[in-house]
Amino acid sequence: MDDKNLNQLLIVGITPYFLEKEGFWFQKNLQGILEARHTQNFFEDNIIFLQKDHSFQFSQFLRKLDEMGYERVFKVSEPGEFSQRGGIVDVFPINTTNAVRLDFLGNEVDQIKILDIKVADEKKSKNILIKRLKSQKIYSELKGLKEGDYLVHLDHGIGKFIGIEKFNTTIEESQSYYVLEYAQEDKLYVPLGLERKLSRYFGFQDPKVSRLGSSLWQKTKKAVKEEVEKLAKELLQLYAQKETAQRPPYIEDSEMESKLKDGFNFQETPDQIQTIEDIKNDLSKTKPMDRIVCGDVGFGKTEVAMRTALLAVANNRQTALICPTTILANQHYNNFKKRFENLPVRIAELSRLQSKKEEIKVIKDLEDGRIDIVIGTHKLLSKNIKFKNLQLLIIDDEQKFGVKQKERLRSIKASLDVLSLSATPIPRTIYLALSSLKNISLMQTPPVGRQAIKTEILPYSEKAIKKIINEELNRKGQVYFLHNRVESIDKRAHELKKLCKNAKISLIHGRMPEGKLIKIMDDFQKEKTNVLVATTIIENGLDFPNVNTIIIEDATRLGLSQAHQIRGRVGRSGTKSYAYFMYLEKNLTPLVKERLKALEDSQELGSGYRLAIRDLELRGAGNILGREQSGAINKIGLNLYSQMISEAIEKFKQ
Repeated sequence: MDDKNLNQLLIVGITPYFLEKEGFWFQKNLQGILEARHTQNFFEDNIIFLQKDHSFQFSQFLRKLDEMGYERVFKVSEPGEFSQRGGIVDVFPINTTNAVRLDFLGNEVDQIKILDIKVADEKKSKNILIKRLKSQKIYSELKGLKEGDYLVHLDHGIGKFIGIEKFNTTIEESQSYYVLEYAQEDKLYVPLGLERKLSRYFGFQDPKVSRLGSSLWQKTKKAVKEEVEKLAKELLQLYAQKETAQRPPYIEDSEMESKLKDGFNFQETPDQIQTIEDIKNDLSKTKPMDRIVCGDVGFGKTEVAMRTALLAVANNRQTALICPTTILANQHYNNFKKRFENLPVRIAELSRLQSKKEEIKVIKDLEDGRIDIVIGTHKLLSKNIKFKNLQLLIIDDEQKFGVKQKERLRSIKASLDVLSLSATPIPRTIYLALSSLKNISLMQTPPVGRQAIKTEILPYSEKAIKKIINEELNRKGQVYFLHNRVESIDKRAHELKKLCKNAKISLIHGRMPEGKLIKIMDDFQKEKTNVLVATTIIENGLDFPNVNTIIIEDATRLGLSQAHQIRGRVGRSGTKSYAYFMYLEKNLTPLVKERLKALEDSQELGSGYRLAIRDLELRGAGNILGREQSGAINKIGLNLYSQMISEAIEKFKQ
């Protein structure tokens, strides 16, 4: 198309109301829209009308474009973007099919020219913008914002939040602003209500803050966006097989479901009910399920796994539940056996607890279809294991498994349904969940009667340890004592025995033979012992309702997510429970202090999901897609990076 001059131009805000309208609607209703400005605030706030050779204050024009949701970029290519070089502004209104160049002379519109940058598919373009609005809301969550926090402004880059200021706009009205500080004391004022342009900065190091108004941020964003789009294409190829795979939909068996439900001795939480419905909805389709259930420790993820496994059994399909440790696999096996005892369901265990003879039988029965549900460790990944009709894979504590391990199971069958359970999802899964490649169900409502775990951070003291243990034993409870060194754990248990004469102490660690490990745990469950000295082996899913105190001897050695996970080993019943995180002064670095403070601040039930994000901020726990991405994340922050990937994936999926 040849360049073409216009005499006037309407630019409308990026709002759901305008995104629903077709291009011709704006031409047909132009007069009505302009008149509505005088009587309705919505139209006053969300339209700009420019005329050639007429005045429009240049700085106000740029500010209003920003407030109407337009993104400042280095070079305009898509609707909803604008760029500026001196008095020339290129903008791509969402109500036109082409981008437009505006040439200002001071505050006068000297020229309005149509550019040869056009939208290929108006409907597709509108869908992308609608999804962008939704994703901006997800990533711009600013609750609990504190002075000194870094924020990313979509158009101006990374600044330091220094507070909220209020200014009088008229005699009767005032407006509050987020104040961001940039290099050389530059300040940016962002109106409250325009949060969609802001997101928290999470990265692997402190960000570089530049001056306002330089083109560096636009260039950085452009370079990262190009990287992201390349990555998005690779990701989509990775998931293409999954997207195109089909399998027959699952059909519910209300009789079997009712029998299993009757054996559940608790009241389902609203989140549990919703999660089960989400899964049923996934399985009722022909596209394979890929869902992560993120719920704090003790919030009922295992029950969700049982109900899902039953659906597979009812449809004559096998289920594999894979766990990171033998102890957890054994506990799940016992719980599943107990819950399914009145149902025609065949359950087997496959871990190092089975003899060679038992193992051979289980493997043979799996291949012949005589087992419905198999529960095991990474042994299930062995190449000699074949299934007759594996359809459902449940991964417990999914962050404990590497991508290659998970892909090994997925490669068995492209149409495999995957349900991942996690109390503290690593950033990779948070990202995948939010970027539309993986669905997520959040279980944040505590079970009825559950109390928050009283958390105390205190210096290491034998006197305090003695008092804490004796207080718990006096109320007939049990204690976990975390000592994370195998070499000295025997010595520590002996010292505790001398310190607390009434304690019946046992100890466990990962180097013990599995049979001995299970025997010790069984004795502890039957309350033959009341203090269990252990390494971090206890972090994975153990459920003993009478253990209501945990002492972590040296909390400085734990990551935030791991510490939260371990804390969740107590408080499994309605009894008041306690977690004591001790530290040695010499190990108390600023980073450790920050980590322990975050743990103390997040005592409320259901905080695991937020802690996973915090963990990334504090120590870069895990990487989104590989080390090569961390540089880009540092430049623009995890939230904006994830938002870009989400948008790129949507763009290429259309």
